Amino acid sequence: MAADTPQKAFSDQITYCLANDAPITAAVCGALAAAIDRTTQTGCAVLDWPGHPLADALPLRLAGGVHALWRAGSAPGLDELYSGANVRPTYWAAPMARVLAAHDAALLPWLDGPPQTNEAGRSASFVAGLHWLAEQGLPARFEILEIGSSAGMNLLLDRYRYDLCGVVSGPLDSPVTIAPEWRGAPPPDNAIAFESVRGSDIAPIDVTDGAAAERLMAYIWPDAPQRFARMEAGIALFRADPPSIEAADAADWAERALTTPQRAGTTRVLVHSIMWQYMASRSQNRILRAMETSGMAASAERPLAWLALEANRSFHAHALTVRSWPGDSAETLLATAHAHGAWVEWRG
Repeated sequence: MAADTPQKAFSDQITYCLANDAPITAAVCGALAAAIDRTTQTGCAVLDWPGHPLADALPLRLAGGVHALWRAGSAPGLDELYSGANVRPTYWAAPMARVLAAHDAALLPWLDGPPQTNEAGRSASFVAGLHWLAEQGLPARFEILEIGSSAGMNLLLDRYRYDLCGVVSGPLDSPVTIAPEWRGAPPPDNAIAFESVRGSDIAPIDVTDGAAAERLMAYIWPDAPQRFARMEAGIALFRADPPSIEAADAADWAERALTTPQRAGTTRVLVHSIMWQYMASRSQNRILRAMETSGMAASAERPLAWLALEANRSFHAHALTVRSWPGDSAETLLATAHAHGAWVEWRG
């Protein structure tokens, strides 16, 4: 199988799903891979994909569209698949082909942009990283700058309650408690606080709009039903008091945000999750240069850190890494994590 083809992307996505305890999503991707052909516009668009299909999350774009159809009641023939009663991909090839043929026009637009899962469970990794930064002696009051904020669910990280292997933080009355399965030693237990939380996205999802919120729900993998309840609670928190999220290019916004005044006694932290792969290398390099330039001006009173939770294809999980300034700014692997926050394996 060629190294960078749609077929290989689906194969790799299936492996990735199975490694992340998602047999239903793996079966959906397997059925799609078997069903796609040139009899539909959607099939042709997939087979003739001009970019890098795995990096572009091509399988998950189409899987999101099919999930949306099923959630709307338009693909009842897939009920046993989405319930998990039958996750044999070969069984579902023919039913999936019928769905592709019947809903070709509805599915084609789902290929236009990457999935925006925006899972609040990833905030657990960020907060664990903040505890670690405080343990290193950086000010434990944090100014959070997030790029790729999507619908802003992780911009609510100061409003969630956390239990990270007994390290508890966050508002007692939060309607959302994030308590992933914890593997390894607990993170450092330090009191942390938030100065501010703001972010940007090239095309933010407005969850105050019902259709946009439903699209976000369609990207949730059906293997973890607790994620749907958490997303609904997060959307309610957002609607009650929307966080600061700006529609902007990530590199443009990061460059501007990093030059704004920083209060003494706060640690400025750039964070992002599951978005770096979607950026052009020139944008990645601009952000890297902006961080290194700002890092040169960082001080003990106004330090800078970079927390990233991004896919590592070598072990089919996500790596939580950190850099900080002043200092040598060497990258440290703090943890590996489940794609959607189900577990965190602490290595910090």
